[in-house]
Amino acid sequence: MGAGYQPCAGGAGAQMTASLAADSAGPSLPFQCGHDGLLHHFFKDTQPMNFDIPPEIAALRERTRQFIAEQVIPLESDPRHGAHGPSEELRRELVARARAAGLLTPHASVEMGGLGLSHIAKAVVFEEAGYSNLGPTALNIHAPDEGNIHLMEEVATPAQKERWLRPQVAGLTRSCFAMTEPEPGAGADPSMLKTTAVRDGKDYLINGRKWFITGAAHPRCQLLIVMCRNGNAAEQAAHQQHSMVLVPLNTPGVQVVRNIPVVHHRAPEGHCEIVFRQVRVPKDHLLGAWGQGFAMAQARLGTGRVHHCMRTIGQCELALELSSERALERSAFGKHLSDQSNVQDWLAESRLEIDQARLLVLKTAWMLDFGQAPASELRAQVSAIKVVAARLQTRVVDRAMQVFGAMGLSPDTPLAYFWTWGRAMHLMDGPDEVHLRTVARHELQKARQRMGQTAAYFTTPEQMCAQPHLSA
Repeated sequence: MGAGYQPCAGGAGAQMTASLAADSAGPSLPFQCGHDGLLHHFFKDTQPMNFDIPPEIAALRERTRQFIAEQVIPLESDPRHGAHGPSEELRRELVARARAAGLLTPHASVEMGGLGLSHIAKAVVFEEAGYSNLGPTALNIHAPDEGNIHLMEEVATPAQKERWLRPQVAGLTRSCFAMTEPEPGAGADPSMLKTTAVRDGKDYLINGRKWFITGAAHPRCQLLIVMCRNGNAAEQAAHQQHSMVLVPLNTPGVQVVRNIPVVHHRAPEGHCEIVFRQVRVPKDHLLGAWGQGFAMAQARLGTGRVHHCMRTIGQCELALELSSERALERSAFGKHLSDQSNVQDWLAESRLEIDQARLLVLKTAWMLDFGQAPASELRAQVSAIKVVAARLQTRVVDRAMQVFGAMGLSPDTPLAYFWTWGRAMHLMDGPDEVHLRTVARHELQKARQRMGQTAAYFTTPEQMCAQPHLSA
């Protein structure tokens, strides 16, 4: 990485965590992070946004690209990599390779064994990992673990970090984030949570039901971060009624009911329905402070959305590369597809949309690392890229599948897998409609603040009634 590499103290993304938490209308969280990070030598807070990639990050990008090409992509044809993902044996091999290459869990802090990357550096690395559907697994940057790692970095106690975080950063264990519930519980609206955590002596008692909990079926999953409604919620303000509790998966009363397929894709790690019946955990399993669950959820989901978008850029670049080369080699109706005007339009549209999305993601990363934007603006920006990335993936991959024809629907290419997750992105971590509303509300709030400033652009009634003025 070079002698100039200085990771952000306190873990990458602490400013984002604090900002998004503050924007939740709940209590501000005491998260602080000095930005003496990797990019501070290149991007000062007083400087305008710079679109150049600094040499240290460019070198990291090349190292990641080489690792994915030489160490990961060849394993996509390994018999241990089935239609629904890698076996545990293959996952361990991928993790070992990333560890040897110095690329394992790069977003974690140096103290925990990561590289302490800034958001801009993560944008570059995560994109490169997206060139293979095994890339995020190899680098240990897949959901939900990457979001859980970030959250625990910021709020977990030293004892919790040693027990739960350090082995996860090392790729030895996995975890889940259990928030979503079946009706009438919470989906996009966490205020509707029905799962409860009640203080009972020296313990918490947890009761409820969660579903679409990614990772719960993985053999290495050991921990659930459970979002709960407090037992004394009625006594608290609206955004202080929730808490997060660390629940070992093998705790009595925790039952994984089923692994729910997503668009006919049954992931081996699972998107599971889980029941909690009188689940008892000690009070030292509380994550963060009692009543700060809503604020922490906003912060945790915010980083997760950014990371999803970063990985999406890489997947879309690969889809465009595959479809471009296929268009050059495939013929129909007497000429190559590359000579068909509609196919040329598809390729051009995909290029434009990918580059637009990448710039928006990099802007967001810059704002998180070095910007001084208000919390509401930051939250709107994160919502914006979440919508853009989901739309990008479904459009770009859909065009690529059209170029490949029926082959694009098969496991002979990664396109069907990419499209599935592109479609899922329209819903996971909040549906498009919720994020569009966040962006719209921000625009309307700005309009209220500047109300009247656009009057000069309108013709007033008085002007309409005035006598015509003829110029000489």
